[in-house]
Amino acid sequence: MVTIKRSNSKNSDFIALVKLLDADLKLRDGDDHDFYAQFNGIVNLPFVVLAYSKNKPVGCGAIKEHNSTTMEIKRMFVAPNERGKGIASIILKELENWAAEKDYSSCILETGLRQPEAIALYKKNGYLSIPNYGQYKGMSNSVCFIKNL
Repeated sequence: MVTIKRSNSKNSDFIALVKLLDADLKLRDGDDHDFYAQFNGIVNLPFVVLAYSKNKPVGCGAIKEHNSTTMEIKRMFVAPNERGKGIASIILKELENWAAEKDYSSCILETGLRQPEAIALYKKNGYLSIPNYGQYKGMSNSVCFIKNL
C-alpha cells in the first residue's frame, strides 16, 4: 500500500530521496552531469509529492511553473528496490492533478536518453515527445515531453 503526501522542498524525506536521485544521475550522465545538475536545484520548490510504503519514503517528484499555462515536472525518483510497482505513475498522476488544480493546462519535462525507464514511464502515461526547450536545446542526451491536462 502506497500513500501519497503533498509537501515542499524543505521536507527532509524529499531531500534524502533527491540525494539518492543525484547519485544515480551522476553515474548515468557521466561527463554531462554538471550541466544538468545546475538546473535541478531544489530550493523553493513549493509543490513536492512524496510516496510512502510502510511509512518509509520510497519516491518523489515535484512541479514548478514553466510559464502561465505550464508546469515542469522535476526530480522524479523511486528507490531502486521499489521500482516496478507503479509508484512513479502514482506520483506523476498526483503532480498532474496538482497542476490542474492550480489551473495549469499542461506539464512538460526533460529526461535523458540514459534513463530509458523514465522515457518508458512518460510515454506510458500519455506524454508526447516535443523539441527540446530552454536550456535543453541542442543537448543530444536530452529528451523532452509534454502532456495536456
